[in-house]
Amino acid sequence: MGGRATAREPDADGVRGRSPRGSMSARSVALRALQRIEQKGAYANLALRAELDRSGLDERDRRFVTELVYGTTRMRRACDFLVDRFLLRPVDEEIRSVLRLGAYQIHFTDVPPHAAVDETVGLAPRRARGLVNAVLRRVVDAPVEWPNDATLLSYPDWIIELMTADLGAENARRALESMNQPATATPRDDDYVQDMASQWVAELVEAQPEERIADVCAAPGGKATLLAAKGASVAAMDVRPSRAALVAENVRRLHRPRVAILVGDGRRPPFPEASFDRVLVDAPCSGLGTLRRRADARWRIDAASVDRLAALQRELVDAAAGLVRSGGVLVYSVCTLTERESVGVDEHLAEAHSELEPLPMSEPPWRPWGRGALLLPHDAGTDGMFLLRLRAPE
Repeated sequence: MGGRATAREPDADGVRGRSPRGSMSARSVALRALQRIEQKGAYANLALRAELDRSGLDERDRRFVTELVYGTTRMRRACDFLVDRFLLRPVDEEIRSVLRLGAYQIHFTDVPPHAAVDETVGLAPRRARGLVNAVLRRVVDAPVEWPNDATLLSYPDWIIELMTADLGAENARRALESMNQPATATPRDDDYVQDMASQWVAELVEAQPEERIADVCAAPGGKATLLAAKGASVAAMDVRPSRAALVAENVRRLHRPRVAILVGDGRRPPFPEASFDRVLVDAPCSGLGTLRRRADARWRIDAASVDRLAALQRELVDAAAGLVRSGGVLVYSVCTLTERESVGVDEHLAEAHSELEPLPMSEPPWRPWGRGALLLPHDAGTDGMFLLRLRAPE
């Protein structure tokens, strides 16, 4: 499963309640965030941020909480299997969250098992502490025989099946194992923190000084601001005002005056035909290349969304193709690994816009994929990406 996480027991901090400094305990903060995610449908990053902001925890404990929340969320299916073997009847959502948190610490981290059990039991409602104690002690002692890869790797069945069909068994398994590890992000020279895969996509647009570039699905603005840093003038558009506001905030913070922000639908862009030197379509997608960073995404996405999003992507590239000037470049990227959203969109472009000529992309860690290139999560420890670059005829 790609090894155990590096979360370790923090210094003693009175985890059953409040720390000696008066802040909430690390595990109690993690449990509150998990309950918001699992019971109220909150996004993991937002729930975690809200609970950390009110916690008063120091930096070390905040890192511990982050690992517990993201790790337990990623490994939810595996954690449920670990505890369900020893439950005689269903438990309510409150108890389920406690059991998941304990099972994650026991099986997937370096936290000493006795500490994981004792401190997690202390978080359970009094009515259930005996049950939680008994179940978690069985989890510590009992050997594990996983029923299938989907449970072992903690993904919905359909993701395992689709990735295996599209990538082959070995690459699918390695990618899925890789995305069970904590995400890393790399600060740019301007201090914007961004996954390296996204930075590489922006670099491969190959923006030149004074060029006009359209980024038609721009939020949150990481790629648009990097393109502007090359001296290009960027029209950064997003369909939702709230997301366009994210772009505006990053443009302001990074002092990128060459970025103009618009609210608009990339399927019907408000620009004249052939008016840009380069057009980037970093399209909405199923996000199956970002599952290490988006801990709860595997439980939110459904199989039907892949076809729906592939249809949207085809509409976006059709519209974007008309914006590229003679000799200009169209760049299509998605942070997913499905064939329908990568090669399938490329095949559509080859038929509907046969005048566009592919630009080669063979530099490692990118792998040739159709006429474009694929970046698998295990190849460089980044998000998974598909990238396609096409040049309009002179």
